[in-house]
Amino acid sequence: MHAFDVLGDPVRRRILELLAAEGEHTSGEIVAVVGREFGITQSAVSQHLKVLRESGFTSVRVEGTRRVYAVDARPLAEVDAWLDRFRTFWEPRLDALATEIARGKRKRSR
Repeated sequence: MHAFDVLGDPVRRRILELLAAEGEHTSGEIVAVVGREFGITQSAVSQHLKVLRESGFTSVRVEGTRRVYAVDARPLAEVDAWLDRFRTFWEPRLDALATEIARGKRKRSR
């Protein structure tokens, strides 16, 4: 599955956001958060975890009866490489914005 197909689903994006922001989570913890937010079943969340695992976006390790998930950033390199050709469109604008913010801070501090 192509990286954008994986990331195109809001549930899978939310799972990755959760893991990136808070680190490793058990499948039960992920089900509790994502199931509540999206109103989906444990089985549905498990299917999304399977897609993330099989596409390489997450790693999983077994601890007794629990599965512990973590982000694997390698597939995100494919996304980053694709986005790289578009950075020229927004980087100059972001640089200009940073300049204007700095000017505004200098004016306020005077």
